[in-house]
Amino acid sequence: MFKKLRWAIVGTMLALPVIAGLVGIKILQFKTMGDAFAQMVMPPQPVNSAEVIKQESFASISSVGTVEAVHSSIITTEAAGVVRDIKFTSGTLVKAGDILLQQDIVVEQAQLRSAEAAAELARISYTRSKDLVAKKTVSQAELDSANARMKEAEAQVEYLEAIIARKTLRAPFDGKLGIRNISAGQYLDQGAKVVSLYSLDPVYVEFSLPQQDLGILAEGLKITVTTDAYPGEQFEGTITAINPDVDPATRNIRIQATLNNADNRLRPGMYVTVELIESKAQALLFIPSTSVIHAAHGDSVFILEESATAAADGSKPLVIKPKPIKLGVRKGDYVAVVEGLSEGEKIVSTGVFKLQPGTHVVIDNSLAPDFSFTPTPDNT
Repeated sequence: MFKKLRWAIVGTMLALPVIAGLVGIKILQFKTMGDAFAQMVMPPQPVNSAEVIKQESFASISSVGTVEAVHSSIITTEAAGVVRDIKFTSGTLVKAGDILLQQDIVVEQAQLRSAEAAAELARISYTRSKDLVAKKTVSQAELDSANARMKEAEAQVEYLEAIIARKTLRAPFDGKLGIRNISAGQYLDQGAKVVSLYSLDPVYVEFSLPQQDLGILAEGLKITVTTDAYPGEQFEGTITAINPDVDPATRNIRIQATLNNADNRLRPGMYVTVELIESKAQALLFIPSTSVIHAAHGDSVFILEESATAAADGSKPLVIKPKPIKLGVRKGDYVAVVEGLSEGEKIVSTGVFKLQPGTHVVIDNSLAPDFSFTPTPDNT
């Protein structure tokens, strides 16, 4: 038993140096590999680049608005009565003064004829009394009484004519009719809705802008209007009215523009996008819109600059560095930079979402897209 234990101890003592040697070799190998990885340099990543450019441009402000009719009305009855004759067709154009509806006026016409006869008799009586006063055969009091009866009879005629006119509905202005709400023979109460009427040329577009834009607003400024009803088309107009007050709840200013609408394509109630073009051009800095990194904390770009550490050959590779910016108006493939960049600075123009700050890069614009202020896509 003692002999076996002795041989085990001897074997262990002989194996320890071998195991220690193997462990040392492995440690040396791992250290060598770590040093090699530490000295490895990733090849630079190719990127597209663009320069910050300056261009004279008319700045624009966008908003949303609603088309409103210059004149609009719901034609209603002024007096109760039965519909005898409908003189319009739904959806047609009418002129101011055109008769739209005739209510029953048979009784009023009979009363009018009687009143006209009474008025004629009163005028004859007044003329006779006037002659007799001149001959001093009747008193002045009788002449005054005849004059009063004549005026009363004439007033009765005017009263009946007014009732007949109230039962004869006419278009108050030129415009386009809507869908009628009545039928022949129907009894209508006073104020019953007959049909809607809208003037469609010109039309108003009403929209709002924040109070900080008050300094550039003026009557006569040009606007362009677009709507999803007519994709790719623009309608031009001018600002014709600006509210004198600022809404205390929203701090917005209400603005009204007038647009020609000879083809009646813009209809009251339509939702439109409005772009207000400033009257004076200003120099703006532009970058491709694809170069912008949008994030919750704000917008930024990757600028290209030389690394502070030189490479083995003495050259200084390019690295990318994020820089916060403030954007302005968009124009084609470009977007204006209000703050954060200077003219001539080089930035990464595409693929920014794949890059990390501090990455070594090399500029390769062989496949860079052609950016334009007035792009014309193939599908337009």
